[in-house]
Amino acid sequence: MAVTSEIILDPVKEYEIVNGQPEEKEMGGARHGSVGARVIARFVVHVEAHDLGIVYGPDTTFKIGENERLPDVAFVSAARIPEEGEPDGIWPIAPDLAVEIISPNDLFEKVFSKVKEYFAAGVRQVWLISLEHKVVIIYHSPTQTTILTEDDELVSEELLPGFRCRVSELFQQPARA
Repeated sequence: MAVTSEIILDPVKEYEIVNGQPEEKEMGGARHGSVGARVIARFVVHVEAHDLGIVYGPDTTFKIGENERLPDVAFVSAARIPEEGEPDGIWPIAPDLAVEIISPNDLFEKVFSKVKEYFAAGVRQVWLISLEHKVVIIYHSPTQTTILTEDDELVSEELLPGFRCRVSELFQQPARA
């Protein structure tokens, strides 16, 4: 009798498919979530006001080469949305912009591999947000970056014309009463 080893996935967790295998996407915690929500909120207001496309949160899966990825925030330009609209399941295309918020357990090698993978699939820009250092690293290509600190303004004229946000706003904590 043959024994088959079947992977049982926890339905509560989220997984990316990497090299044909499920890879758990670790939950980033409260600070990770609040920074992601601030990025999404600022993107949505600007993108909808200017009919630029659609913004997606961390539960949207994109086909990135042979893999399936869940960027923390993603943007697809209006010009690339098919006439029939968004798919019910996985986006079969890469987003124009992928934002990844670096979690405490993320390894540089894995994060950088993901950046390269995004570009190979057609992503036009990748933003890495470091919670620890309070910086945003904008990848214009796998080898061309811009590092923004809390004193800088985040802009992306190429993808989000007119969008502006102080980097410090992404990391702000509520005032105590």
